[in-house]
Amino acid sequence: MKMSDVAKLANVSTATVSRVLSQPEKVSKDTREKVMKVIKEFNYQPHMVARQFRTKETKTILVVVPDITDAFFSEVLRGIEHMAVRNGYQVILGDAENDPKREKEYTNLLLQRQADGMVLLTARMDQQDLENISNHFPMVLACEYIDGLDVPTVSIDNISSARKATEHLIHLGHTKIAHITGPMNVVLSRDRLKGYQQAMLSHDITINPAYIQESEVSFESSYDQMMKLLALETPPTAVFVFNDEMAIGAIKAVKDSGLNVPKDVAVVGFDNLKMSSIYEPNITTIHQPKYEIGSKAMELLLKLINGETLQKKRFVLNDKLVVRESSGANNKKVTP
Repeated sequence: MKMSDVAKLANVSTATVSRVLSQPEKVSKDTREKVMKVIKEFNYQPHMVARQFRTKETKTILVVVPDITDAFFSEVLRGIEHMAVRNGYQVILGDAENDPKREKEYTNLLLQRQADGMVLLTARMDQQDLENISNHFPMVLACEYIDGLDVPTVSIDNISSARKATEHLIHLGHTKIAHITGPMNVVLSRDRLKGYQQAMLSHDITINPAYIQESEVSFESSYDQMMKLLALETPPTAVFVFNDEMAIGAIKAVKDSGLNVPKDVAVVGFDNLKMSSIYEPNITTIHQPKYEIGSKAMELLLKLINGETLQKKRFVLNDKLVVRESSGANNKKVTP
């Protein structure tokens, strides 16, 4: 059904139907009700491509995630989606699969005017490319960031959070603390490693280089790195792991080695995924306000789309340590 068909059935002009849809306050109540009755009866849907040509708006937001299989992003995406829908926008999702080239390919949707703005949940593209995009299109970074990039960013303080997680293990009496990192080409991995190092050094604990193992962001890779740690002549008594999914891999490695968590090896994760409170033992972790990160990022993007100038561009949300069974906080402190 075309708009002209609606106009004919309602016995009004096509321009009147258009005004009912775009500026209803300018149409009399009787006429508006007559047009809406036809629209509902025949389930008329406005042609969005035609609307785009007229208004230069798509009412669509592009969101790019580094890895759609990572459970962390589901709550972030929900926060984005809810804020978008409340403001009349739809969300299209792009999975970069941890590939900067694919990340860049999705930005072509902006160049082709298929989206009004973009929320990037990954920042692995070349900084110059991101700057060029942000100079022409509304863009917000969430979760990850790039130093020196003048783009609105929403995240937690990953260095402080990792320091907090490591100090929790130190306060329990551990000195032989390992860290299974994420890939070092990702800023979050570097930040969490830095927080681990700061905590160890501030408590005058020597960092054993063999206790730092780089892992892919996966259960299987973390399992392998934990096995390497346990095979050391002096294995660690505790480990801080890059995220909760990887912490589960580390715990399984400990169990498969005939050891106990937390009695033999204490484990702390990151992100506070739902699975961390269900898995046995329940995982001590850092809680990220995932929904709030997504919601805030979308809020900032809408302001940019509406032409508002942001007085503040860096938003750091609060995290917290959630203590559960895997770190053995309720058990007797270990002997250093």
